[in-house]
Amino acid sequence: MTTSTADTRKLYQQVATSVAAGIAAGRYVVGQRLPSERDLAEEFGVSRPTVREAMIALEIRGLVEARPGSGIYVTEAPATGPAPELDIGAFELTEARRLFEGEACALAASAITDEEISELEVVLNQMVGENTLATPIGEQADRRFHTLIAQATRNSAIVMVVENLWDLRYRSPLCAAMLAKARQVGVRPLIEDHREILDALIQRDSKAARAAMHSHLGRVIDGLLTATEMDALARTRSDVEARRQELARRSAI
Repeated sequence: MTTSTADTRKLYQQVATSVAAGIAAGRYVVGQRLPSERDLAEEFGVSRPTVREAMIALEIRGLVEARPGSGIYVTEAPATGPAPELDIGAFELTEARRLFEGEACALAASAITDEEISELEVVLNQMVGENTLATPIGEQADRRFHTLIAQATRNSAIVMVVENLWDLRYRSPLCAAMLAKARQVGVRPLIEDHREILDALIQRDSKAARAAMHSHLGRVIDGLLTATEMDALARTRSDVEARRQELARRSAI
């Protein structure tokens, strides 16, 4: 993507602004299907998750609509004026959680008490029950599980970071919209993943706890990729594998 060095907007904003400008200039007209996710990613030199965040941002603004199995279509020309700030997308947020919560979980394994283990077991059972609900209330036990682990580190700064990352899920319109899409297609907290995290904590195994948290949040990202798929007809096994390789490369850092 060609941008000035002074352009500090997030990548998804840069893509969304460019596409909106293309709509305003008549490059894309109302009713027209936008280029595929892959083509847009290549055109702008960004990842496919970034393109998805840009398209959801445009959808929130009412400029485009996603048609399952067909793609993204222009619905109206943008009004004049700057694009609204929609903050952080779910991919960025979950990647940050993976980094911070992985290390928090490793530290918690070395300090967690039997009482905290028991509380985590209670919360996990609540999560099982809440997973049957279609409303966002199902996230309450999930959040409690993760913040309890942060509290077990005995480090108030870590607790604050983890809680702030969870708060962003609700404060960011873009993140909230992406997570709502995931819920609509049945994405729920992964119970077996949380059991593996809990088992590692019970064993006081920091290495296993870190790995279990990394694996869990990696699968959350994979679920978001599936839930926000722009062009279901174009998805192939090689596309999915390419995405997983990109995520694996970033996860190895």
